[in-house]
Amino acid sequence: MITTACGGGTVSQIDRPTTPSAIGRDATYAELERGNTPGGQTFGNWVVQTSQGLVQDAYVRDNNKLGVVVSPKVRPNEVRPLAKSLAQGFHKNLPNQDSKVLIYAYDKKLILTTEYDTQTNQVKYS
Repeated sequence: MITTACGGGTVSQIDRPTTPSAIGRDATYAELERGNTPGGQTFGNWVVQTSQGLVQDAYVRDNNKLGVVVSPKVRPNEVRPLAKSLAQGFHKNLPNQDSKVLIYAYDKKLILTTEYDTQTNQVKYS
């Protein structure tokens, strides 16, 4: 079990993917599930449940991409700290690989992408 930085609780290390990623394809948001592996599904559920209403939905793809839809309660100045916390927590489940966190507004438009670089242990924003 691994504890993440974005809240209390534990979640199992994420399993390897069993189906191809839907990110970067013509899949609509409604077609996405919380995860394309059992571990990804569990982590996505955990993020939503422990977010105290800040995250409306979450999904994990290829065990290195976490997408979250933030609620209208999240103010613009809170997006970057939330993204950093999620990136650091997600990285604890993927200690040996780079990962991405994609932050979407409640209207499902991408507003921020963070990348966790394992070589530098830094979070980069774009």
